[in-house]
Amino acid sequence: MKTIIEPFRIKSVEPIRMTTREEREQYIRDAYHNLFTLHSDDVLIDLLTDSGTSSMSARQWGALMVGDESYAGSPSYYRFKSAVKNLMPFRYLIPTHQGRAAESILFTLVANETHSIPNNTHFDTTRANIESQGAEAVDLVIEEGRHPETEHPFKGNMDIAALEQFIEQRGVENIPLCMLTITNNSGGGQPVSMENIRQTREVCDRHGLPLFIDACRFAENAWFIKIREPGYQDTPVVDIVREMFSYADGCTMSAKKDGLANMGGWLAMNNEEWATECRNRLILTEGFSTYGGLSGRDLEAIAVGLEEVVDEDYLNYRIASTQYVASHFMEAGVPIMRPAGGHAVYIDARQFLPHIPPLEYPGQSLAVELYKQGGIRGCEIGTAMFGLRPDGQEEPAHMDLVRLAIPRRVYTQAHMDYVIEVVTEVFENREQLRGMKFVRQPKALRHFTGRFDYIDS
Repeated sequence: MKTIIEPFRIKSVEPIRMTTREEREQYIRDAYHNLFTLHSDDVLIDLLTDSGTSSMSARQWGALMVGDESYAGSPSYYRFKSAVKNLMPFRYLIPTHQGRAAESILFTLVANETHSIPNNTHFDTTRANIESQGAEAVDLVIEEGRHPETEHPFKGNMDIAALEQFIEQRGVENIPLCMLTITNNSGGGQPVSMENIRQTREVCDRHGLPLFIDACRFAENAWFIKIREPGYQDTPVVDIVREMFSYADGCTMSAKKDGLANMGGWLAMNNEEWATECRNRLILTEGFSTYGGLSGRDLEAIAVGLEEVVDEDYLNYRIASTQYVASHFMEAGVPIMRPAGGHAVYIDARQFLPHIPPLEYPGQSLAVELYKQGGIRGCEIGTAMFGLRPDGQEEPAHMDLVRLAIPRRVYTQAHMDYVIEVVTEVFENREQLRGMKFVRQPKALRHFTGRFDYIDS
């Protein structure tokens, strides 16, 4: 059959409060034109993030009831541990309340002001956790990954030649580890090929460097390998996942993405000395090593989610639903990151609004207008998010994108048809949009809490 249906039925519903454009214009003014500070019940379609916004399954809700809240040694922890190790067989597992906590613990241990850490592309919290230690976060994605309009099956790939050159120039003594983000969120949700993971491992082996994977969307990456990379079409997704992690020495993970849970994450590794120190830091900041800031209920939900996320019917639906939105955007002439990623459609705001220069934040202007026009909350991933350097200088990001992240198992095709209609209407009237400026901003992660206004205000 050509039609791919949702491999689930809806058992519980949550009402959406409908709003008018006039109301939304007031709401966004009150929020200082920052979509992060909107009240969520003033949003019609919330595509700000796919993190922690999944609908849990009946099995997951049932698992909550057997969650054991013992402070130490809970059976819920051991069920969680077994589910993780079934997919990611690292020696040491450290639960955390979410992915950024895993990043904080790891980089507080391994990074200092003399260090640089290469990645295909660091996401915002990863970069901030590295820079908070005085270290340098370096992006080495392939050239195709910097151009939204180009077609490439694995635009998230690490530039292997650039990685080799970077290590030789910087020196291995100044690089505590190398990272790969799968899929590459800041680069448009683009996947990394198995060949590229293997090649990155080989470079790390030659130089004696550990390789860590930012694993938030590992299942979606595995599905792309299955459908796009020669030799994997008949390989079960579970086996693809295991092979991906066999090339790594550790990972950071937010279970709020491909864990299909509303809270949780972990840090995993093979280095016993690092694991011991990380557990000590965990106890100081998160909780004991068998709960790490999570309830037993959370651990149970993650354990079930890790079984469900590698179901191939689910992954087929998940990627197809994102492709559905992307294909309709392209038919309407809306410029997007091509091909579509797994968890989101990324609008190329720089091409959408060529009359607004990067330092006037075309992505923020577009994201605000999508909310005004249709109550859609997206997320700017561009110069507002990444343009501010650690030294306080500002420069345009490589790309100015607006991410429309689609929560897992939440919205129907009719919701997505509405999104397509709103984006198309804004595109038809795009000349009316104006550039924006910060009127107040913190020194780091300014896109979360900064205040915006229009240039001529």
